[in-house]
Amino acid sequence: MTGASPRVYLFACVHNAGRSQMSAAWFNALADPAKARAISAGTKPGERVHPEVVEVMREVGIDLAAERPQKLTEALAAGATLLVTMGCRDECPYVPGLRRDDWPLPDPKGQPLARVREIRDDIRGRVERLLRVEGWSR
Repeated sequence: MTGASPRVYLFACVHNAGRSQMSAAWFNALADPAKARAISAGTKPGERVHPEVVEVMREVGIDLAAERPQKLTEALAAGATLLVTMGCRDECPYVPGLRRDDWPLPDPKGQPLARVREIRDDIRGRVERLLRVEGWSR
């Protein structure tokens, strides 16, 4: 794959302030950056990443404090390999023609830190499985 651009994986939910941010961060921390990278977005992006999410990700060495939720646009989704939505049912984004998976994860907003850690660790496991299946592990 020398010379080729890395594949893009898109993690999306409604507010892009919790689950999709954690998913993209784990993906980028664990994937071979020469082969694949992740972005995250939302259909109705919030103003900031949830503070509890920033805190539990910092505990594992990933700093999301400077990340800002962004709107899912056609331009952002163009060229993506896979769209992973976060169990947001009818509010989940849909991108015509893009392969899609859905991870039914609870929203971490306002949850106790112990619960947000469980969600964080669940996401890490899902990302690790995705990387193995897709062949992008380091």
